[in-house]
Amino acid sequence: MPEFGADRTVPIGSLVLAGSPRLAGEDDAHVRVLADTDAALPPILAHRPSMRVIDGRHRVRAALLRGEEEIRARFFDGDDAEAFLLSVSENVAHGLPLSRSDRAAAVERILRHTPEWSDRAIADATGLSARTVADIRRRATAGTPQSHTRIGRDGRRRPVDPAAGRRRVGELLAANPDASLREIARAAGVSPGTVRSVKERLRAAPEEPPPVADPGALISRLRQDPSVRFNEANRALLRLLDAHASTDHAWPRFASQLPEHCTELVRTLARRYAHRWAELAEELDR
Repeated sequence: MPEFGADRTVPIGSLVLAGSPRLAGEDDAHVRVLADTDAALPPILAHRPSMRVIDGRHRVRAALLRGEEEIRARFFDGDDAEAFLLSVSENVAHGLPLSRSDRAAAVERILRHTPEWSDRAIADATGLSARTVADIRRRATAGTPQSHTRIGRDGRRRPVDPAAGRRRVGELLAANPDASLREIARAAGVSPGTVRSVKERLRAAPEEPPPVADPGALISRLRQDPSVRFNEANRALLRLLDAHASTDHAWPRFASQLPEHCTELVRTLARRYAHRWAELAEELDR
């Protein structure tokens, strides 16, 4: 959460009202309601470098309607892109909410200036779903080169396709075995922790078997085997194998679209299930 410090009184004439995320501008009826109220209104939020109003344009216009020349304000010191993102998030959270069209237009503007922000980070700020943001990104950036990393809500940069990032780490480690974790991480666009994890896995894991060309064909053969079809335990195993085959190419999407607060739970479950599958393979090897 940004820090704004204590509010202070500023001349209304020093403020800039341009750059609103509202496509139709301020709502006159809402301005009149605010101008008629006797209640103390909260301070506005302004971008200190430009003096542009981030949140509170209706309050500024209401103050002008009452003939006032000053208003209480807090200040944000980030850059223009961060100020616009904050303007959208503040106007989604309270007051007169942005319309869906306003928020969709805000997503397009954010993507033009900071396409490296993740879908979830933009979704949190605009009040739209991450899926909607992803759809707008696809339409707005069709035919343009895409960044391989995104900046998440915590400010950390992560690869769009985590599996591709780990594969790149493996290739770089093989080509540069003496490189440091940070050097590999920088070249692959991942965190040093990811490099360490891949390095440990490569060190501990036996050589991987060649990939199966078509898991679906193998499962089809199992499904046609009467000894599998007419045994309840084998049918249950077949259902598990079939579920994996149907999502064989979806794992990068699962990883990239999973909410960040769920990653630890899913990581724990994935490792547990992977261990069970490995135990089954070892049992069948005997």
